[in-house]
Amino acid sequence: MKTMNPWHSLEDKTIWVTGGAGYFGAAITTALDSLCRRVVCIDLGDRAAELVGERGLSRTIPLSHNMAAADSLPGMIESIVASHGLPDGVVHLSYATLGAGKSLQELPPGVFQKTLNQNMTPTFALCRDLAERMRPRRSGSIVLFSSIYGLVSPTPRNYLPPMNPNSIDYGVSKAAVLQLSRYFAVHYGPSAIRFNCITPGTFPHPPMQRSEPEFIQRLAGGSPLGRIGQSHEIVGPTLFLLTDSASYVTGHNLVVDGGWTAW
Repeated sequence: MKTMNPWHSLEDKTIWVTGGAGYFGAAITTALDSLCRRVVCIDLGDRAAELVGERGLSRTIPLSHNMAAADSLPGMIESIVASHGLPDGVVHLSYATLGAGKSLQELPPGVFQKTLNQNMTPTFALCRDLAERMRPRRSGSIVLFSSIYGLVSPTPRNYLPPMNPNSIDYGVSKAAVLQLSRYFAVHYGPSAIRFNCITPGTFPHPPMQRSEPEFIQRLAGGSPLGRIGQSHEIVGPTLFLLTDSASYVTGHNLVVDGGWTAW
């Protein structure tokens, strides 16, 4: 019988992280840097390079790319694979929310459509391209990110004027990520390639925590734990799905929301 590696054993792995310098991405990239053979951190502009420099990451390769540009993804993937090899795992965090701050009544249909185009089409293209490359090798773990607002609607009473509830284009695109992960899990399961989703909830960014303390209190009250999540609390669930400890987990939605959706 094959011996199971410890859950934290990623020492011989190459992991890509898209959106790897964001709120979740920075925490995940930093943790992986101490555990992996190599991390490829992809983000907009100089964000990845700045993260590597600020945190002194020694195994992380920073790259700049706009992940919303689906047509450019094949060339990007080919270039990274040629330079750094096919990844063992991928954490896909990149997303766009073009309707942020707009109410349901205000959101133009064109903006709604553009959000879907910039989120779903690139995610589909990235997942299929990498899975096809992984198929002959018969291994790989791809972790996508959804949101509790892909499962449930925002609670209107949490958003007092002039705030608007989290925009519908974001929620719909995150719901679509869940179905995409299930579809890919089924299609590539026979090739031993796993697709799973992390679904975080109530993880407001630090600027929001500082500027809207009353809103943060209302969010905290929606969790049985009575608090919001912090970025480091998304790391363990993500690492688990990347490792051999999750070798029989695919098509799964791992909800990390402090119990928000439990009641």
